[in-house]
Amino acid sequence: MSKDWSKIVDGTWPAAEFIQDGPFRLRRGQGGGSRVSAASRIGAFSEADIDAAEQVMLGMGQKRLFCVWPGDEALDEQLANRGYEVLDPVNIYSCPVEHLTDVPIPRVTVFTLWEPLAIMREIWARGGIGPARLAVMDRATGPKTGLLVRHMDQPAGTGFVAAQDGVAMVHALEILSDHRRQGLGKWAMRAAAFWALENGAKTLSVICTQENVGANGLYSSLGMELVGTYHYRLQV
Repeated sequence: MSKDWSKIVDGTWPAAEFIQDGPFRLRRGQGGGSRVSAASRIGAFSEADIDAAEQVMLGMGQKRLFCVWPGDEALDEQLANRGYEVLDPVNIYSCPVEHLTDVPIPRVTVFTLWEPLAIMREIWARGGIGPARLAVMDRATGPKTGLLVRHMDQPAGTGFVAAQDGVAMVHALEILSDHRRQGLGKWAMRAAAFWALENGAKTLSVICTQENVGANGLYSSLGMELVGTYHYRLQV
């Protein structure tokens, strides 16, 4: 059975509020980024429905932003005709958790813990992941954890993992620049897989922008499969 990736993203990286406005599901993001601020289609729509969704987004003090999934080709075309520009095409990768639990993680390389330590918050901040996105992590209601990655007895990276419907999704994986190219991203993903296995998830997943060459290379090198895509349309 194919997975509802939109639902998994919403469950593991939730908006502050979800609002149904006719055939659109709108999100109040409170500064947490596109994923928690975009509207998405949940039914048949008209031009008037797009107009109404735009007004709700503007009324929330947000940009006019839609998330476009496979099957939304008609919406994509109408938004393009309105002058919306494509923003941040995204790839979704996944694999069975057992695929990444076959190799033991070197001792004291990755710790899983929640709440995040101050050093984890500092690493996220250095990667542009500030309080508004940390608030997104706090809102996740299912099983979740933070990843603290260490290298040469130093904090080297961090990440966030949450589970929804038997799928664990990794978000906000950040390795400090001084510690990159040491294989730490792979160990972080393997640690996420072990955590997922212990918390009842059968699938490990992750999303990243298509332009992030390093991240796409990392997930492909781990044997994770490209299982979906989506993009945003923004009225600038």
